[in-house]
Amino acid sequence: MIQQFIPKFVTFDEFIAWYPENSAHHYELHNGVIIEMPKATGKHSKLTGFLILKVGIEIDRLKLPYFIPKESVIKSIRSDSGYEPDIIVLDEQTIGDEPRWERESIITKGTSISLVVEVVSTNWRDDYALKLEEYEALGIQEYWIVDYLGLGGRRFIGNPKQPTFSVYQLVEGEYQIQQFRGSDRIESPTFPELQLTAEQIFAVGA
Repeated sequence: MIQQFIPKFVTFDEFIAWYPENSAHHYELHNGVIIEMPKATGKHSKLTGFLILKVGIEIDRLKLPYFIPKESVIKSIRSDSGYEPDIIVLDEQTIGDEPRWERESIITKGTSISLVVEVVSTNWRDDYALKLEEYEALGIQEYWIVDYLGLGGRRFIGNPKQPTFSVYQLVEGEYQIQQFRGSDRIESPTFPELQLTAEQIFAVGA
């Protein structure tokens, strides 16, 4: 997807105040710059919906204290930035500590987030570099990067490039990575009983 940049530097609070209600588009704030995120492709949306369904089934089946909001914004702790991930799983037990959740659907603490998921598009650098660093700094325990087209740089997914499902787990303040391809079963610290292989997930976006 091609990002469209709006050349105006704003603070995070100015971004939230500016954000148009009922917009057909999603926006993020990257270091003070508002970025319009074009609508996802059909395959991207289908795969994202598939993962929401499967994760939601696990939450319900195991009666876990989690929920998946329709939308929310993660506020950076290091800059005037805010991100809307493809999927975010929030913790019912800690969300009450969020000062801006009830009124604005804003997340400011990593302890509120059990899992965040980004499905890779052509702006893969944001997922593998910018957002990975931000989510790590915020203390988000688990981060999935679902690169179903194998678009990421070779330093991230290897050479030759191929579809890769990356699971980052926070260990002593730093992300440790496991990668899954083909018939590998996804290993998730948050959802250890999840019965999905990488190829089952990638097939949805094929």
